[in-house]
Amino acid sequence: MGFVVGNHEVVAALAKLKSYLDYGTFQPIQIAATVAMNEAPEHPRLVNEVYRGRRDALCDGLARIGWHLERPKGTMFVWAPIPEPYKEMSSLEFATMLVQEAKVAVSPGSGFGPGGEGFVRFALVENEKRITQAGRGLRKALTKLG
Repeated sequence: MGFVVGNHEVVAALAKLKSYLDYGTFQPIQIAATVAMNEAPEHPRLVNEVYRGRRDALCDGLARIGWHLERPKGTMFVWAPIPEPYKEMSSLEFATMLVQEAKVAVSPGSGFGPGGEGFVRFALVENEKRITQAGRGLRKALTKLG
């Protein structure tokens, strides 16, 4: 479930496009979303705190190994430029190396179009403990290989 806020003409165009593509969300899901919005209004704030903690655990861990980046303000992803001395690697090569050496899976930026090359994307889907563990794996791998 979601919503869009923005320029009236753009939102109207999106609504028209979606009306051609979507059949609507399964009714029990719509009912569950309505109940959640009415009976748990604090839930979005709680979820926001969970993702903020995950983001901070990741960004703090990356900073400790010298991989500095801007903290995102509202997402469940962290985009990180490929650090020196790995800049010569493609994002796919770097992502593959992280899986093999650090046991950390990231998405290569090239998978999101030409502008993504030179970056990897971390998804904040694990809890803070696992993210901290991933940071230790990254530190070992990048120290060992760099």
